Amino acid sequence: MDVHTGDGTIAIPAGRVTLSDRRTRQSWPVDLAPYRMAAFPVTQAQFAEVTGERPSSARGDQLPVEGVSWWDAVRFCNALSRRAGLTPAYRRRDDTGDAEWDPSADGYRLPTEAEWEHACRAGTAEARYGRLDEIAWYRDNSRERIHDVGGKQPNAWGLYDMLGNVWEWSWDVYDAEVYGAYRVLRGGGWFDEHWSCRASVRRRGHPDFRIDDVGFRIARSVPR
Repeated sequence: MDVHTGDGTIAIPAGRVTLSDRRTRQSWPVDLAPYRMAAFPVTQAQFAEVTGERPSSARGDQLPVEGVSWWDAVRFCNALSRRAGLTPAYRRRDDTGDAEWDPSADGYRLPTEAEWEHACRAGTAEARYGRLDEIAWYRDNSRERIHDVGGKQPNAWGLYDMLGNVWEWSWDVYDAEVYGAYRVLRGGGWFDEHWSCRASVRRRGHPDFRIDDVGFRIARSVPR
């Protein structure tokens, strides 16, 4: 399956994924409707075109944008939606300072962590969708630097860099009772050991957190 559209997203089929957390030793199933996911992480060129900003420490148009917070990703999604004439998915709630997602909006958004893992696995049940050196930039092969998107093999659904290169922000709160507003990061990055580059690995970050191995990719809901 590799159904692209003009916006660079790919159709992801409905399915079920079981999420797990090593810290709490809990797992939970999530049923997913069809949605769309970008084939690549957002690049520096894309981010600059939409926002006029180049926040990354490394420089290169086809490098994944990094040094972006969860809030930066949310603002990008809304700005891209407006440029495309779509309804923005997010609005900031003045009473809590948090973001609210309108599931009925047709605009761009961050994937949920369940959507991210389902898309990453692409129908496989293993920790990775291929041999790690063939699909991901990580500590053993990255020469400790970020790389252009699309330099490794995609998964069966045509998604590149789902593991390695940069961690990716998702919509979800990690654990509100313990970590408050911290959001889930997925995928592993260019400086990570092999065990962090697995479909099930969860990391957390404050929504204002920025670092040179964290970026994001966009998704869209499919109208029902």
